[in-house]
Amino acid sequence: MAEDMVVDTVPRGLSAAQKGKGKVETGSGRQVKGGPWVEKYRPTSLADVAAHKDIIDTIDRLTGENRLPHLLLYGPPGTGKTSTILAVARKLYGAQYQNMILELNASDDRGIEVVRQQVQDFASTKSISFGPKVNVKLVILDEADAMTKEAQFALRRVIEKYTKSTRFCLICNYASKIIPALQSRCTRFRFAPLDPSNVTERLRYVIQQEGLDVTDGGLAAIVRLVNGDLRKALNILQSAQMASPHLTEEAVYLCTGNPMPKDIEQIAFWLLNEPFDTSYQSILFNVQLTLLRMSLYFLQEQINQCFKRTRILLFPDYTGCSDFLPDILFIILFFIPFEI
Repeated sequence: MAEDMVVDTVPRGLSAAQKGKGKVETGSGRQVKGGPWVEKYRPTSLADVAAHKDIIDTIDRLTGENRLPHLLLYGPPGTGKTSTILAVARKLYGAQYQNMILELNASDDRGIEVVRQQVQDFASTKSISFGPKVNVKLVILDEADAMTKEAQFALRRVIEKYTKSTRFCLICNYASKIIPALQSRCTRFRFAPLDPSNVTERLRYVIQQEGLDVTDGGLAAIVRLVNGDLRKALNILQSAQMASPHLTEEAVYLCTGNPMPKDIEQIAFWLLNEPFDTSYQSILFNVQLTLLRMSLYFLQEQINQCFKRTRILLFPDYTGCSDFLPDILFIILFFIPFEI
């Protein structure tokens, strides 16, 4: 698993404060009895965020001291970027936080007109303070790496003009897609994939709250499949428990359409221990051919898992061979007939 987090800062002073875990509500502040568990169990405070203690401590201290800078939160999906900044907004503005923030996400137009009109109009209006120190508003641009370059340059000018009254938080998966002029105006925090222990802990909490029947194997399968993406883990847990009230490892793999580990182990054994002709026939006729034909995605996933398993067995200390995997999958997807 990747490192817990990496913090990049512009030349400004930074500090630190706290983390933990507790009850969860939606953005409206009401507890949800139905609906997606991603929203039902979204953290409501910085203490609820599941991981990234150093980042949470730093942002919590800056928020408490009323020294919050412009932020650039980047990293893979499902690592807590949006939840963190929404928790900051609740801490700054309390129950009225929705009146003090402008949140734009992937469903919104990202052109230059949005920056010139919607963002600039919000930033230019006079703020209403809900506390003795809070006198700035907050603009949250989720998936900012989808913005056009022209919109990003326009946003740079808006940030320069309204820094005294508004703070901007840019959220993206890839910081490299944000122009340097914007990056230099923000304090950058990298949200790495969550450690399996953090994902397991949060899933156990949800399982307990929902009263689910999940085996240890089923829980481990979910953690193994998501690669540190807690949002994906909650979605798999919710959909799998609807399909199978008794959630086992096999039920998780069947629900997600992923190959079972025992099938991958068997294929890896044939590949490494049998002559080519024999292993080819074994894989072709003994692995569930109907499932291979049912979905090209399933075939791609089998190849992906087989590659990882054989690489670990043959080259436990070498990861460079994974560079060839995209080329292999490209050839399979676009040049091999589906009947094969």
